Amino acid sequence: MKTAVRIVRYALLALLAAALLWCAHTVWGGYVMYRDALSDTSLEQAVADLRETPGYTTADDLPQRYLDAVVAIEDHRFYTHGGIDLIAIGRAALTDIATLSLAEGGSTITQQTARNLFFTQEKRFERKVAEVFMAWDLEAAYSKVEILELYVNSSYYGDGYTGIGQASWGYLDCAPADMSDGECAFMAGFLNAPNYFAANSDAATARQLLVAQQMERYGYDPGSAAEPASVREAS
Repeated sequence: MKTAVRIVRYALLALLAAALLWCAHTVWGGYVMYRDALSDTSLEQAVADLRETPGYTTADDLPQRYLDAVVAIEDHRFYTHGGIDLIAIGRAALTDIATLSLAEGGSTITQQTARNLFFTQEKRFERKVAEVFMAWDLEAAYSKVEILELYVNSSYYGDGYTGIGQASWGYLDCAPADMSDGECAFMAGFLNAPNYFAANSDAATARQLLVAQQMERYGYDPGSAAEPASVREAS
């Protein structure tokens, strides 16, 4: 009996040691990825390049209801965390362990902005770590409003549109500033799965209703966010 207990104990210690080594290797790999990204392009240059892209729209020219909708559906603790959301990461980690995948990332708006500016969409643990380091840099250098502005201008909205400026003209045939409450919620919903929603109007409409519900849930005035958006057919 004692021998069996000893074997189990050693096995558990070996598993713990392997897990710690894997974590250390992953963190180091993520740091190297982060460092290499900045060696190619500084954060300031990446932001400057984004601001020069066609359709870039400043926060002052975006409806507040749209910005509120994005935060409500994408990262409702955005204004209170420092770039990473430990609650969301913990929840995502449990899901990923249960499914043996990276199906749920727990990324904040800041982390997603870092990914949009520097990294690919490839699902790798090292990239997630690199995002964290870059997110901390973003939080140190820019205000929350600036980060949110960068996020909505660097994100893909499906059908070939990157940034809310291109997307609002492409889907709604209007400038971002002229989006109705319903259109604000509709476009905010696209960020979760842009290609899917671009090709599935019913799903996009259902997502819009969820956005309106989340706005109310987290203390934002949804206005008429649940009203149908005037959307053209995707090409």
